[in-house]
Amino acid sequence: MDYQTITYEIIEPGIGLLNLNRPQAYNAVNRLMMQELSAFWTERVHDTGVNVIILKGSGKGFCAGLDLKDSAEAMAGLNMQDALDYQAGLTGIVALMRKAPQPIIAVVHGAAMGLGFSFALAADLRVIAEDARFSAAYINVGLGGADMACSYLLPRMIGTGRAYEMMLTGETLAAAEVMALGLASRMVPREEVLETGLGLARLMQVKNPLGLRLTKQAINTSLHAGSLEQAVQMENLTQVFLAAKAMLESGRAISTTLKDKSA
Repeated sequence: MDYQTITYEIIEPGIGLLNLNRPQAYNAVNRLMMQELSAFWTERVHDTGVNVIILKGSGKGFCAGLDLKDSAEAMAGLNMQDALDYQAGLTGIVALMRKAPQPIIAVVHGAAMGLGFSFALAADLRVIAEDARFSAAYINVGLGGADMACSYLLPRMIGTGRAYEMMLTGETLAAAEVMALGLASRMVPREEVLETGLGLARLMQVKNPLGLRLTKQAINTSLHAGSLEQAVQMENLTQVFLAAKAMLESGRAISTTLKDKSA
């Protein structure tokens, strides 16, 4: 698929790089980017050739959030149902990122605001530059502070107390504070942020690809688990399945070798 607002390339075997590419607008999400990101993440469900995806922004920052001018134009004249459908299209991107089987590494420099903040939250790992800054900025533009899946993702990552504060005040956090909250995995100089993310992707890439996917699935499922027993049951099913698959493949390899020797 040819994209206009994003770029995507396989930078190494098994590792994809998705780039938000509206630098003139600080990678703010307009209607076209919404459509292209939705299509991109939907396609990843069937992509068995890529095991890890790195997400970055071009230009001066990661993503400034929603393109407010474009959004105002999109919402003008809509009835309530159409407006709700438009809103659901935006939040649907975050849901698709969580459903994507590949681990996602967000490498963040500059601003990650509003929807850009939610994109970072929807990733599995966050590597941030020293100049990165984050805000659940929804309430700063006259809307509610709970938006774009932030009210679901953020409290699970940093606890309800600080999540309440961020969503009710729209405050901007610097990179050091984000690290202190445990929201990011690494903080590095800006010029090293992509290479650091790539290093983590390489560590994952050499693992069992199906194991990576099932690990992400197990973590997602455990977040909804009502008890320790339910979480452990999911882990047990995952491990037994992977072990059985490995033994089956090993048996096939031995059988093939024996056949070759007897031929």
